[in-house]
Amino acid sequence: MTVRKKTPERLCLGCQEVRPKKEMVRIVRSPEGVFSVDVTGKKPGRGAYVCHKPECFDAAVKRRQFAKSFQGPVSAEVLKALREELFPEGQ
Repeated sequence: MTVRKKTPERLCLGCQEVRPKKEMVRIVRSPEGVFSVDVTGKKPGRGAYVCHKPECFDAAVKRRQFAKSFQGPVSAEVLKALREELFPEGQ
């Protein structure tokens, strides 16, 4: 009898689709309240997942999904910095 491992899945805040965790980008708020992009997926703090597409990030911002997920307001400056870190203008 073979045992199949489950692949972890997460919901994208932008497109609201469930995808494998490896295909997503994690945004994390540390216990100190600092927001950052978590490439490894192991940073401590509250996390939210977004597809690695600018459209999904923008949709999540427009629908205020980050504020809901992090259970508090997220400033426009923080969101702008996260977007620039995820999607540099050169790409």
